[in-house]
Amino acid sequence: MFVSALIIRFLLGGSAVLVSTIIARKLGEKAGGIFAAFPAVYLAALLTVRLDFAGDELIAHSILLSKGAIIGMAINILFAMIAGYLLPKEGWIRGLIHSMVIWFVVSMFVAMITSHY
Repeated sequence: MFVSALIIRFLLGGSAVLVSTIIARKLGEKAGGIFAAFPAVYLAALLTVRLDFAGDELIAHSILLSKGAIIGMAINILFAMIAGYLLPKEGWIRGLIHSMVIWFVVSMFVAMITSHY
């Protein structure tokens, strides 16, 4: 089961990156950015939860996963806003590094405070 879950995640994640790149080249970076936000990791996780659980347990784990995804997507919106501010100001390498550090710190903080619920 573990290998099939990894294959599903690999295919969905890789496909999402490929499609968003093609869209960005055809329609522009803004459209590509919209499609880059496709929740491939969430979808793959949701699909592979079925490999480990069934019945009421599957529903409970799906709900928990979905609640976490909502929080994660909100953090990603914050990351996009921070990156949009820092990249032009600091250059793309430093701006991206600083944005990712901020994303990591915020994500770890949120994970710590929500792990008790």
